[in-house]
Order: sequence, then structure tokens, then C-alpha cells
Amino acid sequence: VSSGKLLKASIMTSSDARLPGFTYLAIMGLLTSIGALATDIMLPALGVLGRDLGVGDINHTTLVVMVFFLGMALGQLVVGPLSDAYGRKRVIIWGYALFIAGCGLSMLAGDWWLMVAARFLQGLGAAGPRVVSVAIVRDEYKGRAMARIMSIIMAIFILAPIIAPLMGQGLIYLGGWRATFAGLILVAVPSALWFARAIPETLPQDRRRRFTPGIIADGILEVCRTRVTMVYLLVMGFVGGPFIAYLATSRQIFQDIYDAGDMFVIYFAMGSISAGAASLLNARLVMRHGMRRLSFIAMTTLTLISALLWGWTEFVGHPGFILFMVWQTSFIFCIGMIFGNVQSLAMEPLGHVAGLAAAIFGAVSTLVSLPLSWLVSGYFDNSIAPLVAGFAIAGAMSLALMRWAGRA
Repeated sequence: VSSGKLLKASIMTSSDARLPGFTYLAIMGLLTSIGALATDIMLPALGVLGRDLGVGDINHTTLVVMVFFLGMALGQLVVGPLSDAYGRKRVIIWGYALFIAGCGLSMLAGDWWLMVAARFLQGLGAAGPRVVSVAIVRDEYKGRAMARIMSIIMAIFILAPIIAPLMGQGLIYLGGWRATFAGLILVAVPSALWFARAIPETLPQDRRRRFTPGIIADGILEVCRTRVTMVYLLVMGFVGGPFIAYLATSRQIFQDIYDAGDMFVIYFAMGSISAGAASLLNARLVMRHGMRRLSFIAMTTLTLISALLWGWTEFVGHPGFILFMVWQTSFIFCIGMIFGNVQSLAMEPLGHVAGLAAAIFGAVSTLVSLPLSWLVSGYFDNSIAPLVAGFAIAGAMSLALMRWAGRA
């Protein structure tokens, strides 16, 4: 109830920009959350899925998380220019159709590599709703107003990692790990229909750019020459690396290290609630304090708490469960303050190529994240030390880039 009141207040207290209604925000939240939903709903199933499909090393089950992000990264490079040429709505509907096909293939997979291929297909499809939704917002808003709206959307988006593991656990009890993909289809179909009916096309014909290699190359060059955009693209990539590793190894951390059992989904959801609270707080503060200041404070906090816990693991020993939970909720709170602001900062100068810019930002930042996430999760060996070290190092690198961008 308190979160609902805070959300309503966040929408109604702005005198600086026209803000959309709840339907718009809810649908944009659904579009944005498709990647989180597709990842988090199957986290409780990773262990049994790996055993059923003959995976020898349990660490290799994280591949189904990472290949999904790889598919989404590569897909964004296509859907962004397509949405600039053919409109936002058509590309999102195409993406949903491909995502649903990938979910159906996952339900039928009897082989590990077929499952990996199906997850890649899901990622390709999820790229449409995920990246084009950002372009839709940028079509109508910019600057701090966009950051505020993205923060509210992120607060709605956070419902996915809160609900998805619980939903996944329930579906596993009812029908095994294959039922989690049926659950994704049951969410995706009404979401696509609601979007198609409720959201108008935001890119008129006279603002569209032809889908040609030359125009796309010019757009890519413009994005690459925009220093602020490239800096915050790298920042998102650096922080996203250990965050994807956290998602991929969370089941092992809670169930294998801390013996949480089925309570894993509850503890995981606590971190997501923290991110939602941060996004709502950011929506209230960003119009007054600005995106750069808030994201820098959050990044500094993330770096310090991770460095301190890394030192604890090295010199004191493995942290207890309560200390880990304090760090988990704290670092995810910082993530909730960082992601919406960083994305808005990167998109601010590029409204005239919003689809392509959002695509490049999403794709390249994810491609930066994936090797880092594979490195962090690859060192996982019944210790959280690689994870907290990853956040500490990535945070320090991001702070250096953000300070440089501020002086530019």
C-alpha cells in the first residue's frame, strides 16, 4: 500500500513536465520487464533443469541465463533500426511473437543444446519490447523528465524479479521446470494484446528513417561520437556484468552456500523490493538533484560497500547470512538508483535517433557485461568473494568514467 501511495505521489507532484497515466506506465513496465521475467522465473529450476538435460558441471547451467542476454543484445542491434524505419508498435509485436516461439521450443527441449538455442531465440524476441519501449519514452520525453518516468517504470519493472521466482517455484511444483516456460507464454500473450490496444504509435511517418546500411552506419557513428552516451554505455556494461553474474549464481548462493532451500525465492525477492524502493525514491529526487549527482552517489555507495565486504571475506572469513543480506539489499538499492539515470543520461542527446541509440546502448552495454559476468560466475566456488570483488572493481572503473564525463 505504501509503495502504491509513493508511486501515485511520484506521478502527481511534478510541475515541470506532463507525465503519463498509470496505464502507460504499467504497460511500459511490462515491456521493460520481459527480460527479467524470462530470467528470474526459471532461477529456481536451474538445478533440476541441468540434471534432466545432462549438464555435468552445475556452474554451466548459468549458460541458459547468459545466452538469453546474448540473444537480447544482438537482437537490439536489429530491432532499434527497424523501429526507426517501420514504427515502434509493429517491431514490439514481432518481438513478442519470436519470444513466444522460443518459449514453446524450450518447453519441448529434450537436449541441453536445444535448450540453449531456444533461450537464445527468446532473447532475440525479448529485444523488441525491451529496447523499443525505451525509444517510445524518448519519443515524448527527455532529460530529467525522462529519468523520472524511467524510474517509475523501473519501480513497476521490479515487480518481475519479486513475483517471477515465486511464480516459477509454484509452476515447478505443479508441472516441473517445463511449466515455467508455459507461464512465460501466459504472461506474454495478454501483455502483447494490451500493448497493441492501449499504446498509440509514437513515431510518425515524417520522423522515420529508412532501413538502409548507410543510414544505420551514420546513426552508429553519431552514437559513437557522442562522448556522454559512450561513457554511460560503458558504465552500464561494467556494472551489468557482476549483476548478471549475481542473477546467474543466486540460486547457488542461497541454496548451496546458505542452505536456504525453497526460501530462496523469498530472500531473492527482498533484494528486488529494495530496488523498487530505490526507483521510487529516485523518481521523487531526480527533478531536484539531477541524474548525474544521484547516479554518482549511488555508484560510490555500491563501490564502497562491495569493497568493504570483499575485504571482510579476505581477512575475516566468509560472511554470515545476515551480513550478506544487508549487502544484497544495499547493493540492489544502489542499482535501482543507477540504471534509470544512466540510461536517461546516455539517451538525452540522441532523441532524433532514439530507436537506434537505445538499440546500440542496450546491445553494446550487454556485450560488455557478458564477458565480465562469465568471468565472475566462472570463479564461483562456494564463496561470494568473486561476486563482491566484481562489484567493487566494476564500480571503481565506472566512477572514474563518470568523473571524466562530468569534466567533458
